Amino acid sequence: MTSSAPQPSGAAATAVSSDSSDRRRWFALAIVMTAAFMDLVDVTIVNIAIPSIQRDTGATFSSIQWITAGYALAFAAGLITGGRLGDIYGRKRLFLIGIAGFTVASALCGFAANPEMLVASRILQGATAALMVPQVLSIVHATFPAHERGKVFGLFGAIVGLGAVSGPLLGALLTEWNIAGLEWRPIFLINLPVGIAGLILGRKFITESKAPKALRLDLTGVVLVTAGMLMLIYPLTRGEELGWPLWGYLSMAGSLVVFLVLVLFERAKASRDGSPLVELSLFRVKSFAAGIAVQLTFGIGLGIFFLVWTLYMQEGLGWSALRAGTTGIPFSVAVSFAAGISVQKLVPRFGRKVLQAGALLMVAGLLLYIWESDRYGMGITSWQMALPLVVMGIGMGLIVAPLADAVLSEVPKEHSGSASGLFNTVQQMGNALGLALVSVVFFGAIGDRLTPAQVGPAFADAFEQSLWWVAGVLAAIFLLMFALPARPKQHVEGGEAATDATTEPVIEPVNESADESAHGPADEPVLTH
Repeated sequence: MTSSAPQPSGAAATAVSSDSSDRRRWFALAIVMTAAFMDLVDVTIVNIAIPSIQRDTGATFSSIQWITAGYALAFAAGLITGGRLGDIYGRKRLFLIGIAGFTVASALCGFAANPEMLVASRILQGATAALMVPQVLSIVHATFPAHERGKVFGLFGAIVGLGAVSGPLLGALLTEWNIAGLEWRPIFLINLPVGIAGLILGRKFITESKAPKALRLDLTGVVLVTAGMLMLIYPLTRGEELGWPLWGYLSMAGSLVVFLVLVLFERAKASRDGSPLVELSLFRVKSFAAGIAVQLTFGIGLGIFFLVWTLYMQEGLGWSALRAGTTGIPFSVAVSFAAGISVQKLVPRFGRKVLQAGALLMVAGLLLYIWESDRYGMGITSWQMALPLVVMGIGMGLIVAPLADAVLSEVPKEHSGSASGLFNTVQQMGNALGLALVSVVFFGAIGDRLTPAQVGPAFADAFEQSLWWVAGVLAAIFLLMFALPARPKQHVEGGEAATDATTEPVIEPVNESADESAHGPADEPVLTH
């Protein structure tokens, strides 16, 4: 007589399945968050290493500009398209393609033989990041049930805070350590093991998802979006270097015409076949439209602050890259802490008041920083900067995580890729506008033909003036936030009423081994209750 071990059935089997799905999606979250962190660090890590790159490669000033601007241009121009490609062909598939391309591009950057190769590799890096980054929030939106997304967006905000300051610190450490005599090259090569691990683990743990309705890529929309973004951002990134030529202003004005044509075309295409690149119906969702406006303005403020802050410490105060990087640690820790508690603990109770309190705290931190800079002058120390940086960091943390939640909470799941692409794109546009304003609010306040003794005080004065501008931007953000929903609303699930928070959806993975030639593309994951 033989016996077999009892098999789970009924409720027990469902519990086992739910537990397995729970582990898979948290592993998936760790993978996509690591990729997002890798991108955030890569945006800022290069600035610290520029002197080393210049010495080693003999790069001209124009080449150095392109090493930084090339990434930003390719990234911003491709974000909306990257998000829509994920909706159409699968977010997991596009994420894996993006992270593979980003890893290869990082290797090419690290082994670049000359400045021209480094510029080309950076452009490729930005283009592949535009495929990878929009899928992060899309995968979160498609994988996690509504009642868990607050916790997830809190983690996302913490990652944003770490990435904002970790780039300069990591860049300073890797450059000063001069690992194996490679000087600046490890700032790119460090992406290789992270990217390879993300590729292997992502293939195993991320569940595929895509828009439930068949969509086609809107090639005309791709051309219009890319052209409009390049016409706007290229003059902004190169304007200071080129002396703000007339063609730059004409290009930026022309970009507005291109965006108007895009809106008209996308509206017609939505009526014709329901497959526009930019889902204009998203802007009828009040929380999305208001959140996008806040995100754009917030990007402008951050674009100004982070650049003038770095210039103030390194050029004005004469600090080393390592000292400047470590000075930002209190800010990073404060952002991560506040982001972690804002969505989970504070927003459910106080709603948009949390975001508005964050804006006011950032203004308070800026005013404290202005006072300290004026009082201590060139003798200011890192520890004296800690208090205003902590106040600002807490304020930023109260904004970044709830803002992502507010923008995407009511977006139908089939449009999460398009919404994520737009969310990231307006942030890049805001940063570019902020960087352009630096030439006015910072460099415009520094006189010409300064003696060495005058440089430090001139940079300190320009820094204080710039902070007043950032404080004004944050005051505008405070007012814009009144357009956000007063209280968080339940997330939308595929355009229908959201599921009850007590019911745990289980995402059944797509059978990726099925013969697609017989059955067509993999289906959207099925939410069962």
